[in-house]
Amino acid sequence: MMTRLVNAPVKLVWEVFTNPYHIKNWWGPNGFTNTIDTMEVKPGGTWEFVMHGPDGTDYKNKSVFTEIVKEERIVYEHVSSPKHTTTISFTAAGKKTLITWHMLFESKEQFDQVIKTFKADSGLKENLDRLEKYVSTKKEAFTIERTFNAPAAVIWKAITNKEEMKKWYFDLSEFKAEVGFTFQFTGKGSDGVTDFTHLCEITEVVKEKKLSYSWCYKGFEGYSEVSFELFENGNTTKLKLTHTGLDTFPAVADFARENFVAGWTFIIGTSLEKYLNAM
Repeated sequence: MMTRLVNAPVKLVWEVFTNPYHIKNWWGPNGFTNTIDTMEVKPGGTWEFVMHGPDGTDYKNKSVFTEIVKEERIVYEHVSSPKHTTTISFTAAGKKTLITWHMLFESKEQFDQVIKTFKADSGLKENLDRLEKYVSTKKEAFTIERTFNAPAAVIWKAITNKEEMKKWYFDLSEFKAEVGFTFQFTGKGSDGVTDFTHLCEITEVVKEKKLSYSWCYKGFEGYSEVSFELFENGNTTKLKLTHTGLDTFPAVADFARENFVAGWTFIIGTSLEKYLNAM
């Protein structure tokens, strides 16, 4: 068994574990790459892939998922040799995730052989190292800062009161600055026709200082997070917006980084500024 506290939220760690687009980039010991044929993350679903060793050797793998509890636990039977059962648990620890990785082999003799032949103990450590490094790149962020001639209390109201938000942000049916509160809204795509449903959940609230929430899209893979931070200085307040996890979304035009940059630059640099100046 091995544990690791990863500096990323459970939703993001789950995403890079269960999305073949991501897991192929970090799975395995150092120097290994992967070709994934099938990955059906559901009870009874199969996971078939080939690990390519740094020496050119290919290792075929086949597993069957036996238990899936979203963002909590993955259990699978590795049915190709060496046979074993792997249980991976995910426990939220604030904005970090504690991963507990347990592998049960058919016998102690088999376990000892796997350690001797494949160095499975050091391989698992390297696997977690690669996960940690990979997930850190998924947190690379877009940041925009603007200083407004308004106290933090006024800006806080602008970003947390739904009646004020609809004047410069999105028209939300409901919004509460409470951790765990979920909300959604619809926005047009770059073609001006396609509707994208945004799914969000409040993850952190520090009154008049910080507001964070997840930012996902209905029907699409990916997990990102938006944070508003306020820094008051006399009669002015600096707002810092950070959006992490942009590259966890599918590689389609509407989710391109430049579209997020353009969108947030307008929302914070033009729309919010105009709203505050009109007060």
